[in-house]
Amino acid sequence: MTHRIDPVELAKALIAAPSISPATGTVFDTLEAALVPIGFTVERFIDGIEPDGPVENLLAVRTGKGPVHFGFAGHVDVVPAGVGWTGDAFVPEVRGDMLFGRGAVDMKGAIASFVAAAAAMPVDAGTISLIITGDEEGPAIFGTRALMEHMDARGVKPDMIVVGEPTSVNRLGDMVKIGRRGSVNIWIDVPGTQGHVAYPHLADNPIPKLVRILAAIDAVELDAGNDWFQPSNIELTDVEVGNGATNVIPASARARLSIRFNDQHRGAALVAMIERIAHGVEPNAKVLGRISGEAFLTPPGDLSELVAEAIRAETDITPEMSTTGGTSDARFLHVLCPVVEFGLTNATMHKLDEAVALDDLHRLAAIYRGILVRAFA
Repeated sequence: MTHRIDPVELAKALIAAPSISPATGTVFDTLEAALVPIGFTVERFIDGIEPDGPVENLLAVRTGKGPVHFGFAGHVDVVPAGVGWTGDAFVPEVRGDMLFGRGAVDMKGAIASFVAAAAAMPVDAGTISLIITGDEEGPAIFGTRALMEHMDARGVKPDMIVVGEPTSVNRLGDMVKIGRRGSVNIWIDVPGTQGHVAYPHLADNPIPKLVRILAAIDAVELDAGNDWFQPSNIELTDVEVGNGATNVIPASARARLSIRFNDQHRGAALVAMIERIAHGVEPNAKVLGRISGEAFLTPPGDLSELVAEAIRAETDITPEMSTTGGTSDARFLHVLCPVVEFGLTNATMHKLDEAVALDDLHRLAAIYRGILVRAFA
């Protein structure tokens, strides 16, 4: 026996539950209310403390008779609306053939489409799980990683996972992500000795040292890319001295870098490289690195092909397999099993008047159902 869930109506209900990251509460109530009637056992738990929490997470499992366990991962938290929306960002509104609201494409719409696809599948076809966090848009400390620990304790291990991030670019189905670059942010603090600019011999200006450090970093070419990844890049994202006086040599100077790196590197090694460069100029410089995620690749294979087949069957498009873009929670999940990302078009994600085509919600549900049918075949 199967059930019918309208992905548009469920997407509206999820959008109408404000869930700025980190998310808890009503949006999870809404999702649970859709899952329980179609046979899922739902577990919810809250993890973390302020400022990065509390975060709510949801694990829903429907056990089937087949040997395959298919996982769908995503997030119900959203970024703040921002000022300038045509309507209320958290009041879903259909105008013409589009549904407007924060989270419409990133990624409440995809979650609604997958729930609709799961509802249309026979209950005993195979095991389906939903791995849903309220902390993907934020620090992601108490979200998917906590869910993975919970899954391990419960013995829940999917054979494959699709993450419903909005990967499509121009048309639904034109791109699937099979990997992502890693990300690391690095802070450099160069000490000096404050003093009067007229008496430089009594001071130690940290700014020229920081400039030399940054020049040396800017000269680094990490790699030229490879078959699946674009070249890694180092970007200077902030320089700060905070000196309000014109006649004072400052006591310190600081900078921040962001490195997006491919699978030829590891985050810790990149932090160590920056540390060596900084210490070569100023041995007392402090370098702090924070790794958001390592690069990973799910080589084209059974999972990417069945996803591509389902997309072609519904859209006549052969998707591009790509590793472009930022990070997602796939950076954690890939250690469990093969993982790819596929979802709605991403043109309006995080923007004012975020919107999804109504037809795309229905077509995505059909594609997700096609993926499930092929996975359980």
